[in-house]
Amino acid sequence: MPDAPPHAELNDIRRLLADLSGPDGDAGAAAAAHQGQLTKPAGALGRLEELAIWLATWQGRHPPRLERPLTAVFAGNHGIAARGVSAYPAAVTAQMVKNFLDGGAAVNQLCGFAGSDLRVYEMALDAPTADFSAAPAMSEADCARAMSYGMMAVEDGIDVLMLGEMGIGNTTSAAALCHALFGGSAADWVGRGTGIDEARLAHKIALVETSVARHRAAMADPLETLRHVGGLELAAIAGAILAARRARVPVLLDGYACTAAAAVLHAADPHALDHCQVAHVSAEPGHGRLLQRLGKRPLLDLDMRLGEGSGAVLALLLLKAAVACHTGMATFSQAGVDGPA
Repeated sequence: MPDAPPHAELNDIRRLLADLSGPDGDAGAAAAAHQGQLTKPAGALGRLEELAIWLATWQGRHPPRLERPLTAVFAGNHGIAARGVSAYPAAVTAQMVKNFLDGGAAVNQLCGFAGSDLRVYEMALDAPTADFSAAPAMSEADCARAMSYGMMAVEDGIDVLMLGEMGIGNTTSAAALCHALFGGSAADWVGRGTGIDEARLAHKIALVETSVARHRAAMADPLETLRHVGGLELAAIAGAILAARRARVPVLLDGYACTAAAAVLHAADPHALDHCQVAHVSAEPGHGRLLQRLGKRPLLDLDMRLGEGSGAVLALLLLKAAVACHTGMATFSQAGVDGPA
C-alpha cells in the first residue's frame, strides 16, 4: 500500500520525511554475531559481510532473505530536452519503454539473469515537464503526485528494491539538481550523457548554470528544488525510496540520475538514505562527485552509463552472494573447526 494518496501535496511528503523508521539494531546485531562464527577469518569476505548485516538491519530480520527482489524503472520526458541537450530526440523515451515491455533492453536480460521481477512505470510521457530554463519543471501538485506514484511501486513482500530510470534529458536535470543542492559550478556536475560533442556540452553547462540561477530564490528546500529542476521519473524514484524506508525494504540505486533523485532526500535528512546502497559509479563525472557528497561507496565500478536500472540489477548478484555465504556457511562449531584464539 502507498504511504501517500495520489492527491498528496508536498507538505504530506515533508511529514513523511520527518517520521522515518530507523534501523533494526537487534537484527543487525544478530547478523554481526552470526558473521563472527562463520568458518573464515574475521572480515575475510570484506564488503560481502557488511552487505549481509546491512540487509538484516534494514529488512528487520535475521537471517536476511532475497527471495523476492523487484526492479522498478520509471520513465519520464523532460521539457529541457527540446533545448538540444541530448544526442537523441525525446521520442526515444517512449520507444525505449516499448523495448522494455518487449523484453529487448539490457535491464531485461540482467533481470532474467539475476532473478528479479521487473516493473516499468510510464510517467505521463505525452506530458513532459516544463523547460526548466524558462519555468519550474513541475507544479507542486504534479511533483507530489509523481512522488506518490513512486511510493506505490513498493509492493508488499519484496526483499530488496532496485531502482532505475529512462528519460531523454534526465542527466541535465540530474546535474541541475546536484548544482542546486550542493553548489560548485555547473561544469562540476554536467557530463556528456548520451555522448554529446564539445559544443553541445558547453551549451548544456550554460543551461544548467542559468537555470539554477533563475530558480535559486524559489528553491526554499530540497523538495522545491526537485519541483523546479527535476523530472517526473526522478520525483517517482524519490517517492519509492521514501516508501521503501517506511516498509523496511533495502534499496539499490542505479547511476547518476537515480542517485541525484535520491540526493533530494539526503539533503532533507542526512540519514534518509541509510537503507540504500549505490550499485555502481557511473562514467558520468558528476556521479563520483555526488557519491562523495552523500558519503556513499559504490559496490561496482564498470564504466557503465546506461541507466534503466542496469547497474542496480547487476549489484543484486553481490547481495545474493552475501546472503548465500551468510546463511549457507558452516559455523566453527558446526564444522568442527577451531576458531580464532
